[in-house]
Amino acid sequence: MTTAAAADLATRGLALFPLPPGGRRPAGPWRAQCLTNPERVRELWRDGDNIGVSCRASRVVGLDLDVDGADGPAVLAELAARLGEPWPETFTVATPSGGRHLYFAAPVGCTIGSFSGGRTALGPGIDVRGPGRRSGGYLIGPGSVVGGVSYVIDHDAPVQPLPDWIASRLSVSWSRSSR
Repeated sequence: MTTAAAADLATRGLALFPLPPGGRRPAGPWRAQCLTNPERVRELWRDGDNIGVSCRASRVVGLDLDVDGADGPAVLAELAARLGEPWPETFTVATPSGGRHLYFAAPVGCTIGSFSGGRTALGPGIDVRGPGRRSGGYLIGPGSVVGGVSYVIDHDAPVQPLPDWIASRLSVSWSRSSR
């Protein structure tokens, strides 16, 4: 099952690496293990392995909207409304806790790191996984199972560019002219 899910993600242009079955953390160095070719994924993936999505190799920024503690989806919706911006429509994954992972294409010339625990400029309940300066973060991909509950695609859409109103709050080296 996870082999097909991993191949689907590679078809979408995402760079993947295996996570242990049921796990969230890589068993060892993962950055050099990233696969982007769906055929190679089908050949090499062990069914049952969870799926890690490398933000750096995929050139994506992931917003992890938590629901335990602060309500990340509500915080993002409130920020968007205050700025007069629409909810960002992009590839979205539902997490086992009831949260969401929103995937965005990282803007060219934009350096966004990974932050969690309420330390993002977007507000509490929103963790960020980004390409970073050196190694980048990762997201757990749909098809993975943690605690007996699956990560599933919630909004099946192409990965959209990171909206300016989000990028400007997260990036240490972003400006409208660099897009």
